[in-house]
Amino acid sequence: MKGSAVRNSARAAELFHALADETRLGILDELKSGERCVCELTDCLQAGQSRLSFHLKVLKDAGLIQDRRDGRWMYYTVNSEALAELDEVVESLKQARKARRAPSCC
Repeated sequence: MKGSAVRNSARAAELFHALADETRLGILDELKSGERCVCELTDCLQAGQSRLSFHLKVLKDAGLIQDRRDGRWMYYTVNSEALAELDEVVESLKQARKARRAPSCC
């Protein structure tokens, strides 16, 4: 059980790290309406391709987005399974908070 909690904590940290950047949140915001080409993301976020590629990699490594190649273009979408996982993490934090009572001090 303890190993599971550690894995869950590590996964939560990975997800929150990926979300802890304004550019990455902007990418997710752009992708919420559907699949986007990397060139579209570059234009709408006004970000250089190398900077955008770094942030896309962080999101992809965390499993928050998926990509597919079509010819020479890369297309990105939000991974709905990872968002469901994120919902579970947040819900577990809410439940832990509800389970606590007033702190007992010495």
